[in-house]
Amino acid sequence: MAGQMRCWELPDQFVFQPHSGLLQILSIDRATGNASLIQELPAAASGGQIHSSTVYGVLGAVKLLTGTYVLVVTERECAGSYSNSPLFKVKSMRFLQCEHTRHLSPSKIIEEAYLRGLLKHIEQTPGLYFSYETDLTNNAQRTHLLTNDHENQPLWKQADPQFVWNDHLKDYLLESKLCYFSSFLNLLIRFQSVQVLLAEQLLQITLISRRSIRRSGTRMWRRGADPEGSVANFVETEQILEAGGYFASYVQVRGSIPVFWEQIVDLRYKPQIRSINHEDTSAVVERHFSDLSDRYGSVLAVDLINQQGSEGVLSIAYRNAMQHLKNNNVTYVPFDFHHICGNIRFDRLSVLHDQIAENLMQQRFFLVNPMKEKTEEQKGIVRTNCIDCLDRTNVTQSLLGRKALEEQLRRLGLFQASETIDKHYVFDSQFNILWANHGDEISYQYAGTPALKGDFVRYGKRTIAGLIQDGISAISRYYLNNFHDGRRQDAMDLVTGRYKASDSSSPHRSVIAGIATYMPLIAAVIVASICATAMSLWNVSRGDGRVMFTMLWASVTAVLGMVVRTNGQQLCCTPRLRGLK
Repeated sequence: MAGQMRCWELPDQFVFQPHSGLLQILSIDRATGNASLIQELPAAASGGQIHSSTVYGVLGAVKLLTGTYVLVVTERECAGSYSNSPLFKVKSMRFLQCEHTRHLSPSKIIEEAYLRGLLKHIEQTPGLYFSYETDLTNNAQRTHLLTNDHENQPLWKQADPQFVWNDHLKDYLLESKLCYFSSFLNLLIRFQSVQVLLAEQLLQITLISRRSIRRSGTRMWRRGADPEGSVANFVETEQILEAGGYFASYVQVRGSIPVFWEQIVDLRYKPQIRSINHEDTSAVVERHFSDLSDRYGSVLAVDLINQQGSEGVLSIAYRNAMQHLKNNNVTYVPFDFHHICGNIRFDRLSVLHDQIAENLMQQRFFLVNPMKEKTEEQKGIVRTNCIDCLDRTNVTQSLLGRKALEEQLRRLGLFQASETIDKHYVFDSQFNILWANHGDEISYQYAGTPALKGDFVRYGKRTIAGLIQDGISAISRYYLNNFHDGRRQDAMDLVTGRYKASDSSSPHRSVIAGIATYMPLIAAVIVASICATAMSLWNVSRGDGRVMFTMLWASVTAVLGMVVRTNGQQLCCTPRLRGLK
């Protein structure tokens, strides 16, 4: 099978033998971490006590204080096909440790233990897809414009490094000039296809999303833009239609508001949004939109955040920055989603569509006929954002994807002028599920839970079950933000190369932050204290309790609450690595 290898774990080396019959074999020295090619298996590999297993790709390596850790794919499943090539989803990964013997100081032993713990987070990264034969990082229109010389290059040279999850890890193989042994793993938040029979014509609709690694991170710990203009949660989503030999593509992007801002967790349900006034803000916004217009053409920047309330300060900062933007290819469209649509009237998004309909017609979509000739070109994109670029953004992008697909079907003669997807029940249902699953996967990557408002995308209306699920997801997000995502952010910084272990580096850790490990227990004690206070008050009102007992529990509750409130930020699980913010 393509990409399948036998991994031999010998005492002095790891040996990877391809099943495809290639003569060259990859060897990694366990004492030095150096990689090389050998012509035949070492004699020790024939021993009966040697452990061996099947792996499906060497993704690269990360170097910690005690040596090199090589990441391999240990389990995969076929997720479909793309460009007539099989596409695989990673089911499990594993780091192989090259056992260096090196003396470490006590503080460095603690640091190494923390870093090794982060490797477990990396191994459990969800939503990774890869192909051995096809570049997955460039959308269809971009690929069509590339020359034949580009297509003849190795996949690692064809790929857009912005969307290669293991771009930093693969440097290990490039340094050894062994890059063709790597299954270059591309981070696709979701790959899903559905087939629909419409007017005796079989349609295949596919969604592919590509997450940028330039400012990767978790929901609360990666907000806004960096000095280069890269933004958090930047995702390029491509909707593909294949029908009767025709190939159509429609691309949208999402990304955090491209100014300097933050929302640091401090145990409050909604931490305060803080816009950072910086002299470089205008230049950063200019860089961000210049990059988008160079890559995609005209940009329609749809801003869905609240223009009042806690989000208002960010709305003002974004609006002011866009007023000073000197780029004629960018149109800024503020749309107060919650004010216009409320919590259930998402059908009022038609107001937004009517507002930007003319822009959408000018941007068009990409279309190739059965002779592989380009007949339509997408001349711009819609850039959508809300606060997290998850929930409101998912609802809006699914609407725009629906409108684009309907226009493509009209262009192919499969729809009449006024025909819409919702006139076909099965088609409508499958399309909704496609986008709902897509939104959930993006949300899992950034926030750790399914998307909110997903029931509207899935069923076209808000449901009681959907509201309950949103409540559960909101509580889960609160827990993950405060007590989990700091370590997950560190893992992302390690895998993307934002943090590199060295003798001079050291994870930051405040004294009080050590208490954060016990915050779930502290929370349980506070809840128990509140319950005990309430019960004792009830007993006092009935003449069965003691006032002093009630005052004691009330004092314990007050003191604990005061400590937590005063030190909320320090008690949360915060990133400890000194990477870029």
